[in-house]
Amino acid sequence: MSEKPAGGDIICQRVTKVYTIKDVETHALRGVDLTVKQGEFTAIAGPSGSGKTTLLNLIGGLDQPTSGTIHLDGLEISALPQGRLSEIRLRKMGFVFQAYNLIPVLSGLENVEYILLLQGLSAKERRARAEAILTEVGLGDIMNKRPMEMSGGQQQRVAVARAIVHEPELVLADEPTANLDSKTAEGLLHLMLVLNQKKSCTFLFSTHDARVMEHARRLVSIRDGKVDADEIKK
Repeated sequence: MSEKPAGGDIICQRVTKVYTIKDVETHALRGVDLTVKQGEFTAIAGPSGSGKTTLLNLIGGLDQPTSGTIHLDGLEISALPQGRLSEIRLRKMGFVFQAYNLIPVLSGLENVEYILLLQGLSAKERRARAEAILTEVGLGDIMNKRPMEMSGGQQQRVAVARAIVHEPELVLADEPTANLDSKTAEGLLHLMLVLNQKKSCTFLFSTHDARVMEHARRLVSIRDGKVDADEIKK
């Protein structure tokens, strides 16, 4: 069977994840069944320790399930080698992490450019695209500062800009508005909604933030490693 793009439907079937530390097992996910259609703008909500971040990491191929399968547009990513997963993440996905994961020795501009560099874009094109997206998220005047010279909220905006600069087919965002004031959070959510609508980019969030849940068109609640509720908004 030929491989398909990673940005289509997400299908999780009976997904479990068990962590074992010093012979003590922690069941982070307990048989999750979830389908996310291409182009959805979906929030996964739940208390700390519910398993929502673990689920995002598995969908992004950053970790592997203990059992069950995860498909992206017909391709079973839970069975792929790391090299192939890395290529899919580079070309098809964008990530926003709680800890930002910015490269400290690079400026904000260089952090956003980095994924475009890996994709082989010319210096002129990647500079233009990175500058444009950083200006859109309100960092046009400090884009040449390094992360340590920025506030937490500014670093989060750089992380969001990096995640969407290459217009991926799937964006996985772990608490993307956690360190942002209301105005900045609304601006970023608007940017994501525009990309979602214009490019049919799928957005999947894990969040505690009522602002994200309000903008989401679908709200999936997770509790104790299981899907507790699933609401599609009208």
